[in-house]
Amino acid sequence: MFELCDITAGYDRRRPVVRGASLTIAPGEAVGLLGPSGCGKSTLARVAALLHRPDAGRVVLDGASVNPGDGWRHRAPRALRTAVGVVFQQPRLSADPRLSLRELIAEPLRATGHQRSDAAARAEGPAAAVGLTGELLGRRPHEVSDGQLQRACLARALVLRPRWLVCDEMTAMLDASTTAALVAVIEDYRREHGAGLLAVGHDHVLLNRWCDRTVDWSAVAEG
Repeated sequence: MFELCDITAGYDRRRPVVRGASLTIAPGEAVGLLGPSGCGKSTLARVAALLHRPDAGRVVLDGASVNPGDGWRHRAPRALRTAVGVVFQQPRLSADPRLSLRELIAEPLRATGHQRSDAAARAEGPAAAVGLTGELLGRRPHEVSDGQLQRACLARALVLRPRWLVCDEMTAMLDASTTAALVAVIEDYRREHGAGLLAVGHDHVLLNRWCDRTVDWSAVAEG
């Protein structure tokens, strides 16, 4: 199970943007979190991705509890982080402009100790799955479109074969055809690996079609 239990989080302890949020995702389940801009759902997504430490509450991932008393200052230990793949709304803010798309996709592998040649080889499968050609893989972020860069960011999220995926407004900047293609990639991955999904967004039509169930922000967090 993936559980967010009574999470309070933000960037100023005196004014948290998320208060008392709770959400549970079963293995293999796709859950949509629907809410307006500014409600705090992106902050909760970062907590779920183990990238932002909550001020209170706990995250339970496959039976392992992660909470503010566990001794990590900003991010959870690597062994837990690598179980979660995350894709953000704005690919240009989450991609190192110095890296080629191939290097971008292989980045998590390099960070977890794989040799450069092995990491590059293992990046080929996810790259092909998201529809990136060899010619595109040699380009840097400023040389490709937003849609192509988001494809690379999705491949990067999948390269470590995570058990859980967090997609925070992943398709907000994409056209309909690219949105459909990336959702299809995620669904193929989920069917193959039994991964659970938290899809955060404000498009209720997309979330309702994509996810097994959709919950409204008002049902997740206080106030």
